[in-house]
Amino acid sequence: MWIDTHCHLDAAEFGGQQSAFAQAAAQQQVSWIVIPAVERANFQAVATIAAAQSNCAYALGIHPIYVPHADEADLLTLRAAIATAMADPLFVAIGEIGLDFFVPDLNTGVLREKQEYFYVEQLKLAREFDLPVLLHVRKSQDTLLKYLRRIKVQGGIAHAFNGSFQQAQAFIDLGFKLGFGGAMTFTRALQIRRLAEQLPLDTLVLETDAPDMSPVWLHPEKNAPQECPRIGGVLAQLRNMPIHDLAQATSANARIALPRLALLG
Repeated sequence: MWIDTHCHLDAAEFGGQQSAFAQAAAQQQVSWIVIPAVERANFQAVATIAAAQSNCAYALGIHPIYVPHADEADLLTLRAAIATAMADPLFVAIGEIGLDFFVPDLNTGVLREKQEYFYVEQLKLAREFDLPVLLHVRKSQDTLLKYLRRIKVQGGIAHAFNGSFQQAQAFIDLGFKLGFGGAMTFTRALQIRRLAEQLPLDTLVLETDAPDMSPVWLHPEKNAPQECPRIGGVLAQLRNMPIHDLAQATSANARIALPRLALLG
């Protein structure tokens, strides 16, 4: 009934209890949890967790925060991992990739150039394998869009979206859905809540970003995938619609954004 399109279930914060958290989410009718990789070191981990759980799928990519410690060999390893994973139905996207201009050290000089290089190379992989991407979008919307216009990919999800309505429409025009999660539950998050309320329903998907991005009722404790339905309930309230209809719509949107996920049921 619910799909958590972005959850770092392999993170150390879960204390090796991934199965318990996945089962707790399933009990809350979370039918799928998408686990994105962040670096070469966890490519195998996300695939292994997905294989062990009945409601998990995964993505492979190099997160911009991890780019400073990555090198060309990591991109070669990623390509090889993608090529192998194409035979695995639980592999659904390239991600988490993107740009992070919020962290000052990553937004200048060589590290910004390296971020953009890794982003571009991973977009090329998405294009080569005809896969959607899970985009890290933090203070970087316009630059992300610049490269998406140059390197056409299948689409995907702009994770934790927090831009303008104009930027939202630009991502939508390029075939992307927009991810909303715990940040939307804070009443002070006025722009995110306006976006969640006013953007077309068929452009929205839900996510927890667990263990990060905790909703207001958990902050500052860690987030978990079983919170997805309650986060969805906030979105339903903002849009003044029945929660069942919201669950159906956002899950349908997730399956459109991630066609390989749709094949899983």
